Amino acid sequence: MAPQKKIQRKPAIIVTRSDHDRLLRLAEAHAQRDPEVAGELLSELDRARIVKDGKISANVVCMGSTLRFASEIGEDRTVTLVFPGDADIAAGKISILTPIGTALIGLSVGQSIDWAARDGRVRRLTVDMVVPPAAGALAQSVEQRSAP
Repeated sequence: MAPQKKIQRKPAIIVTRSDHDRLLRLAEAHAQRDPEVAGELLSELDRARIVKDGKISANVVCMGSTLRFASEIGEDRTVTLVFPGDADIAAGKISILTPIGTALIGLSVGQSIDWAARDGRVRRLTVDMVVPPAAGALAQSVEQRSAP
């Protein structure tokens, strides 16, 4: 008998009402084009606890948040979670319509999640820091200017 792989439960996530509504429309609009990613985003939205705008903790990843995460292989990245039209990998702007973007939405500092990369490998990441959307743009701007 083959050893069973331990299934990790997904952590509880929190999403603002406006993010939930916009992301729901986005996922529905992309269902024909990319059903796998749209389906994963819809699944995340279904399990999310929805809170009023302005009532979400500053340590929760929302649309526009800048965050730092670490992977199980020691990779440490700082990114901003954005809508597809604003995505720019070189600038650290990750689209919500990517497997990693969908995995990040609603996580809080200290939470970990397993996600399937586009190559099929299951990866694990842990959120280390979150800067809320308004402050996030400023933090990323300062970080880019101070880069060598």
